[in-house]
Amino acid sequence: MALASNVSYAENDTPMDINTGVLTQPITIDFNRSLHDTVECATFTELTAATNEHPYVIHTRMLFTDDEISTIQSVVSDDGDWVFNATGHLLWNRQETWDVILEEKRDTRAVIQRAGDLYLDSWSDASVQVPYGTPCARLEGGAYTGNKNLSSNTCTMGQFPEKFEIGNRRYVIDEQVGAVGIFNDFPWIDTLKPNGTASTNLVRVEKGRIRYIHEVTICTTRNCGR
Repeated sequence: MALASNVSYAENDTPMDINTGVLTQPITIDFNRSLHDTVECATFTELTAATNEHPYVIHTRMLFTDDEISTIQSVVSDDGDWVFNATGHLLWNRQETWDVILEEKRDTRAVIQRAGDLYLDSWSDASVQVPYGTPCARLEGGAYTGNKNLSSNTCTMGQFPEKFEIGNRRYVIDEQVGAVGIFNDFPWIDTLKPNGTASTNLVRVEKGRIRYIHEVTICTTRNCGR
């Protein structure tokens, strides 16, 4: 696909020249997964570059207008970002199953998005009823909550010490894969950016229940100062 002449490009919520960003680097990609949103003409791609000289985990959202790429937004995580470990991210990612769901068993866009939204809402409100499945596993940076047999619900979050709203949510929804990628601003976690740091959540939903969650969060200081 061609880039639009006025393509908008940003990394970690910072607009920048596309000719100076991570796209200018040759990167060894060990794993990739993409969502295709045929309603919003958008894609979400997860890249794991564990064996690259400079390891990365990157989530990218692209929007298309008139058969051209009009917007590219990436959350580019590396050493020092929230529990970053590209080797762990690759290890666990390869063990998960994200097959296309049979058409008669697919959830609607609304169900998939609502599951992702409820998960984000629950971070500061423990009363929110999140539709976690059993099993359910969360991959946060390179840390994994699932057990070896992936047989239990290990996605439940405890409530953060203060209430906040996860804002600036941008969605890519793929009903065939039963997944939503949500770009968002995550407040509180980064001690130097308490109003929100660049973050993404990739959520797989099966039969209305969350099966997998992948989270990538950017930090201004190592591990967000935590």
